[in-house]
Parts: sequence; C-alpha cells; structure tokens
Amino acid sequence: MSELIDHLKQKHWLWQGNAQQSQPLEAYSTGFPLLDNKLDGGFPKHGVIELQSASGIGELRLLVPHLLNSSEARMSVFIQPPGYLCAEMLVEQGFDLNQILLIYPDNPQHALWAAEQCLKSGACSNVLLWQSELEVHQARRLQVASETGNCLHFLFKQPQQHIFSLPVSLSLHLEPHHHGLTVTITKRKGGWPHGRFVLDMRSRWPQLMIAEPQPVVVPFPTRKQG
Repeated sequence: MSELIDHLKQKHWLWQGNAQQSQPLEAYSTGFPLLDNKLDGGFPKHGVIELQSASGIGELRLLVPHLLNSSEARMSVFIQPPGYLCAEMLVEQGFDLNQILLIYPDNPQHALWAAEQCLKSGACSNVLLWQSELEVHQARRLQVASETGNCLHFLFKQPQQHIFSLPVSLSLHLEPHHHGLTVTITKRKGGWPHGRFVLDMRSRWPQLMIAEPQPVVVPFPTRKQG
C-alpha cells in the first residue's frame, strides 16, 4: 500500500492534507481582489479549472479580467460555447479579435480532441471548453496537455453530484447573486477549500446587476378629527 501511495505522490495525483508548500505558487490575478485572496494569489499558471455553473449567470464575465490580462501574446480559444459569442461585445470589453478563436465541433469527442491540441500547442494562453460529461482519464489528459503547453484550461460544466472528483487543479461552484456571483471553492490543488462567498461585480458591470428591492412603506391611516 505504501508503494502505491508513493507512486501517486510522484505523479502528483495525491495531495496530503497536512502538506505545507515551501513557497507560494505563481498565479494569474483573477481581477477580483477577494477571489485572489481566497486563491492565495489567483488562478494557477496552468492546469484544469472546473467551473460548475448554470449557463447565463455571469460565469464568463468572471473570467474576462483574466483573459484580457493574459492573452496579449497568445490566443484564447472558446470551444463549443452555448451560443455564438458576439464580436461587438468582445471588442467592447477590450479583446483583440485576432487573438480569439471560436471552435464549434460536431460532437463532444471532437471537442475534447480540439481542446487537447490547443492546450499543448504552445500557441494558446487560455482554452475554454463547455462539456457536460468528462471521464477521469480525459480530465487527466487535459491536465497533462495544459502543463505541456503552459496553458490554462477552463472547463464549464452544469452543476451535478459526482461520486468522485475529477483530477483538476481547481474546482469552483457558481450560483447567481444580485450583486454578482456566489462562489464556492470545492477543490484546490495544494490548498484548502473555502466556504461560500459573494463576488461583487457591481463596480465592473453595474448595468447587469439586479437592484435591491426598496422597502414598501404603507402609511397607517389616521382617524379624522370630527
């Protein structure tokens, strides 16, 4: 049994809960100070980041600051997003369309193949993939490809209960909130998960936030003096 555990440690497939990192890992700032603090600096330089989220709640906006700051020299690739991304929206946010590649494969297998090729190519800084199901061996291949190409991989999935966790560097569970997003860090390589917290996006996108309802004041009728 000890030989098996040592083998898993050497492959970095097993992390000890009492392990202490000798030095902080390099990280990309997420663009949100609170999230950077929770992640001890931000997103890792490479690896697979799992985002469990319903579609259309602001999950892509969570990544906009990071994508803008990390895609100057290399490309950001969007693979089978749930809809067609608007070029005008990307330009408005500050993206260079020459550094953006959209891929709409015929099936999930082709999507995984495209993601792996982009990750290990060295030409991409970020690969975003929307995929409903993923096997452990597939997640491991994406993790290795990410390390090979020094590229960060964002995997969007619908929230679901797993019997086991995937071998990813980071897993976030996202829920809508009228100030932005409620984030739960469910898994973090080399660190402890955190409880739920609200990521306030009002300063960046105030027009998309839901205004808090104002209290309704009903005047109490007074008796007329006769």
